[in-house]
Parts: sequence; structure tokens; C-alpha cells
Amino acid sequence: MLGVNPYISFRGNCREAVEFYRSALGAEVLFSQTWGDSPMAGMAPGDMIMHCSIRVGGSVLMMCDNPREGAASGGNISLALGLNDPEQAKKLYDALAEGGTITMPLAKTFWAEAFGMVTDRFGIAWMVNCDAPPAAS
Repeated sequence: MLGVNPYISFRGNCREAVEFYRSALGAEVLFSQTWGDSPMAGMAPGDMIMHCSIRVGGSVLMMCDNPREGAASGGNISLALGLNDPEQAKKLYDALAEGGTITMPLAKTFWAEAFGMVTDRFGIAWMVNCDAPPAAS
């Protein structure tokens, strides 16, 4: 098995989401293709994203625009960002919260230096977890 990658379907705003994640998370676009530039041209508006892969840290997220009527975005899944730098955790949390909804403010917990949950402006749920520093021996 090669692994499991989250695949997010958007409602026509995938390109905007990719740019947002590039800005907010420093994501790198690995591949992007529109419906119009694919053998499936004509099945959806040509400028919609048929498939895109981005790298966020050591993970790859895949995404597309779902051309079906009434397509949903998000769902019962959260994407978890794991960090070990509290300042970076706050920066990414604040960026994801811009235009979104804070579910749980970023704060120290018994398991983490900082943990918070936010739903971004695209309806995608995120958990930001910054590990507690290792205990001194």
C-alpha cells in the first residue's frame, strides 16, 4: 500500500482554496489540471479544477471541483496539522481562521502546547496541534 491521502471536493472554488492554502500554509502545488484541459472536457465548466495535488509539510492533499448539482464540501472529517513550534501553530491557526469559524480557540491543553479547531472559509474542518515540549530528564 502506498498510503492514504485526503481528497477534498469543492463547489467550484477549488482554485481559490488552493491559493488560500498556498498563502495560509505555505502549500506547494504539485499538479493541477482543469476539466477543460483533460480528456473529460465538456463534463464540467472548463476552468474548474478536475484534479489538484498540494504538499503541506510532509503530507499531500488532493482536491477538485465537484461539478454535480448540490455537491457538498467538507463533511465529517477534519484535517489535522501537527507542529512543534507554538508561534508557527498560532500563525497557521490564525490564517485558517481568516474568514472561517473558530470551533475551539487555540490554547494550551494537557496533551499539547497549543491545540485549536477551526473551519476555514471553504467549510473544511482543521485541527491544529502543537506538541508539548519534551520533559526534561
